[in-house]
Amino acid sequence: MKDAAERAAWLRDELARHNRLYYVHERPEISDSEYDLLFRELVEIESDHPELQTLDSPTLRVGSAPSESFAQHRHIVPMLSLDNAFSTEELRAFDTRIHRTLGTEEPIAYSCEHKLDGLSLSLTYLDGVLATAATRGDGTTGEVVTANARTVGGVPLRLAEGAPAGSRIEVRGEVLMTKRAFAEVNASRLARGEEAFVNPRNAASGGMRQLDSRLTAERRLRFYAYGIGDVTGMSELAPTLTERLAWLRDLGFPTSPGAKRVVGIEGAAKFAEGVLAMRDSLPYGIDGVVVKVDGIALQAELGSTARGPRWAIALKFPAEQAFTRLLGVSDQVGRTGVVTPVAELDPVFVGGVTVSRATLHNYSEVARKGLRIGDTVIVQRAGDVIPEVLGPVLEKRPAGAQAPVPPAECPDCGAVLIVSEGLVSLRCPNTHGCPSQIESKIVHFASRTAMDIEGLGEKQVARFAELGWLSDVAGIYGLASRRAELVGLERMGELSVERLLSAIEASKQPPLGRFIFALGIPLVGSRTAADLARSLGSVNRLLATTEAELAEIEGIGQTTAAQIVEWLSEPGNRALVSALLEAGVEPRGQEPLGDHFAGKTVVFTGKLEHMTREDAEALVASLGGKASGSVSKGTSLVVAGPGAGSKLSKAESLGIPVVSEEEFLASLPDGRG
Repeated sequence: MKDAAERAAWLRDELARHNRLYYVHERPEISDSEYDLLFRELVEIESDHPELQTLDSPTLRVGSAPSESFAQHRHIVPMLSLDNAFSTEELRAFDTRIHRTLGTEEPIAYSCEHKLDGLSLSLTYLDGVLATAATRGDGTTGEVVTANARTVGGVPLRLAEGAPAGSRIEVRGEVLMTKRAFAEVNASRLARGEEAFVNPRNAASGGMRQLDSRLTAERRLRFYAYGIGDVTGMSELAPTLTERLAWLRDLGFPTSPGAKRVVGIEGAAKFAEGVLAMRDSLPYGIDGVVVKVDGIALQAELGSTARGPRWAIALKFPAEQAFTRLLGVSDQVGRTGVVTPVAELDPVFVGGVTVSRATLHNYSEVARKGLRIGDTVIVQRAGDVIPEVLGPVLEKRPAGAQAPVPPAECPDCGAVLIVSEGLVSLRCPNTHGCPSQIESKIVHFASRTAMDIEGLGEKQVARFAELGWLSDVAGIYGLASRRAELVGLERMGELSVERLLSAIEASKQPPLGRFIFALGIPLVGSRTAADLARSLGSVNRLLATTEAELAEIEGIGQTTAAQIVEWLSEPGNRALVSALLEAGVEPRGQEPLGDHFAGKTVVFTGKLEHMTREDAEALVASLGGKASGSVSKGTSLVVAGPGAGSKLSKAESLGIPVVSEEEFLASLPDGRG
């Protein structure tokens, strides 16, 4: 028994050493097969003597039996988000704010690193042993995923240099899946007949939230440390972030391989330029670089807002492009009946995801770009969100390639399409009978900026529609009568159903503006809906208003007024509104709280730190004013936050008063700010 204990202890130390050499120093001394032999020997010893397995045993990396749920973990130091910059000019503006706040003209030292495309993780070590791992969550409270974290490469189960008794250290970092692991894991999944992961980030994020940590282990995730949270019971830490990252490496944590300390913002800009040039050759996905003030004392002096630190910023990279083949064009019907051509592509990895479909907007655009089936095309993931086909590579066009033919009938319900001049749009007129339109309207109605019914997204709507439970928007409020059937559905359960039905019930008293927006009236976006709500005050007034009355409302206009009246005059739409009211939906009109901004137009620009843009504009409206999205001679006041750009410049050129968000809030009556 003594020999087994000594051998197990030696194997644990040796395997931990080889893990550090592999993940931290990238200098392996033994082959994978030799490592596997040592690992299997430790597994056999612990199998024969379970009492010898410790919390820092490398055998825990293979995962353990499924957990029933995730416990909650409150971060001692909040895990805040970062502000974004999208250009070198915005990066320099960040530097200017730093100097202004610190009251110095001396160049600032910055720590620069890759912005890894994964998910944040907080690791807590007690007496040098991993005790708790938690996701970022909402920044204050995350989910405990300790069993899953033990399977992640680069997460030390015991700190390499040890730690004093009674000590605690929180280490923050990013969990990701490398490009190589993503390709190999997907190949294995496809070979087993399983669906491939969409992108490495989603695979990593989903992997960390598996109830069965053995499934997490299969995803071959990696961890890179980028900072420290709370530390107690240890000697005083180094005064710079660069030195602290070096200390983390000594403790056994891998950190961003490209991290670099520079002096002055131009050094940070040069660093970003170099990283962008090598982006495609990196072993993992990144979407930019992170620039942080290096001095810890300066970080403390700069402080943080409720959302993120003032001493750090993420410089986001422009969209990536790739070449692939246009396999065909399919047609997609939206909630307004507009039929949109969609490019079916040979899957290509671009902008951090595998893209197989991209919008072509309309057939006029298809003709303008000169696309042909079989073309090699340039795909861009614009803004790292929406895949777009930029155009064909004519030199690679195959012989006899044919242009896509616009459809004459709706691909979903078969109705004859209405064709606008020049093929700018094709529209299905079957407003209340086309399944695609109905489902899209329901999804829009339930969306966050409309009625905000969490849990009723595209997949659930399609599922309920297929079951015959949702045939129109008002049907949402009949789902409560199907509680037992909902609970019986696969992947639902009591808790999910309770959350969904609670969200549906809570949506019955929405602000009038959200309700109007949720109806999906053509040309009525969230801002126009808010203008209508403020001017009309109730659903009944909306139903009774005339085109002339609508056109007189500031911000509406003749064209929008005509669309609103046309929509309201359609019997099916009026029946929908009636059905929603009969189901118990009672929109709340916005009662004016005062006239502080009466007759004034306020523009918000830059980042707001104390409220959302939507809440700020609603506050102005409640005090008798109007919030606008653009600066003009009629603008009364501009509220400028961090990152304010052209709107601020225009306001200054026109002599329009400009205040900070704090000054704006302080000026409000009765302490409403």
